Amino acid sequence: MTAETATTPGTPTAPAPATTPAPATTAPFDPGAEAARATAAILHDTLHGTERGVVVDSPPGAGKSTLVVRAALELAEAGRPLMVVAQTNAQVDDLVLRLAEKNPDLPVGRLHSSDADPYDKALDALANVRKSAKAGDLAGLAVVLSTAAKWAHVKVDEPWGHAIVDEAYQMRSDSLLAVAGLFERALFVGDPGQLDPFATVGSEQWAGLAYDPSSSAVTTLLAHNPTLPQHRLPVSWRLPASAARLVSDAFYPYTPFRSGTDHGDRTLAFAAPSDGSGPDQVLDEAAASGWGLLELPARHTPRADPEAVRAVAAVVRRLLDREGTTTSERGPSPAPLTAARIAVGTAHRDQAAAVRAALADLDVSDVTVDTANRLQGREYDVTVVLHPLSGRPDATAFHLETGRLCVLTSRHRHACIVVCREGVDALLDDYPSTEPVQLGTLVKFPDGWEANHAVLAHLAEHRVTWRP
Repeated sequence: MTAETATTPGTPTAPAPATTPAPATTAPFDPGAEAARATAAILHDTLHGTERGVVVDSPPGAGKSTLVVRAALELAEAGRPLMVVAQTNAQVDDLVLRLAEKNPDLPVGRLHSSDADPYDKALDALANVRKSAKAGDLAGLAVVLSTAAKWAHVKVDEPWGHAIVDEAYQMRSDSLLAVAGLFERALFVGDPGQLDPFATVGSEQWAGLAYDPSSSAVTTLLAHNPTLPQHRLPVSWRLPASAARLVSDAFYPYTPFRSGTDHGDRTLAFAAPSDGSGPDQVLDEAAASGWGLLELPARHTPRADPEAVRAVAAVVRRLLDREGTTTSERGPSPAPLTAARIAVGTAHRDQAAAVRAALADLDVSDVTVDTANRLQGREYDVTVVLHPLSGRPDATAFHLETGRLCVLTSRHRHACIVVCREGVDALLDDYPSTEPVQLGTLVKFPDGWEANHAVLAHLAEHRVTWRP
């Protein structure tokens, strides 16, 4: 018997006092620190790694362009010859302007086409930017930028040491094959949740092949190089806290992310009171929660549903009439919600044209109205979305495409308002998939059915029923 267990005879032994384990403490999430750690790891693998490629997944508004510019500057400062590949001329010009802003003394080349108006005229004011339709004229510059289509026609004796491929998930694998011989190592940056690469011809004949030319460049790259370093940016600086969780869960289940802001960091308010109408009620709900669903009666309609189009236009008109203001982490003073900070998203061009006409009838201008394809990469304070499945009798693969709904619901900094007819959830339940099963093809996850159900379930909590 030890001293610790000995007791006096006849004295009852008191039970040992219960001990409560100390609660585990977790450090609060620091978005800036998390983003910095991810960026440092990406830049280390890019500048000092031995693999031929580095892949970075970026959610909406995670600072993808900022990463591309920073990587380009660090490669240039390290004396590494660099070519940058983007998918559109607008993307290329934007990157050139960003590079010039960060380092006005950096020699930059803008390789452009021979078209009459091949680049943004703002580049003419930049003394450090040389522009040419011939790659030879830009030899020796620290960074040369162009589109994938233009790079495909370039022939060089010595490849660039490094390349950065921007919007790599929107690049087809045949486009990557056309430029792969121009560089030795590459950083691929893109958003896996956005729309798949666009092809003007059917691709069924290549489905399941190892080098399907219509598949994403990153998909084909990783299929043949599964050991390449893969990173992700963990923070969205665009999406508010009210939206990041839904978008992450619905569209990025394997690469989750969080908002760079917390609840209450951003607000949307209106100077004018509500008139009690459906559009005003859904605006108040969106201001309070970040989401709003304006639900019209169930009905099968033409694609450019006149009633839904008028509802979208009415919501935008009331946004402006009620003199909305926003506050955010960008500054202490409220900023007016102007027409330039509002966007309308649709699935089809004829729907966008109908919305523009309806807005013109209400004397509204300067509001961006476009399809999901054209809204990719853009950012607004408030977005109004005409749901792709609203009023439809069927659910085709086009309207169920996960990336389309992802783009439409991830452009906003403050609030997203969806206009939709009742019954889409039933349509999804009743719709049998008719897409052929093809061996050897990867099944995209989450599929459009699941993503639509997740978004609709969340929107149902913010529903305003309107019978115009």
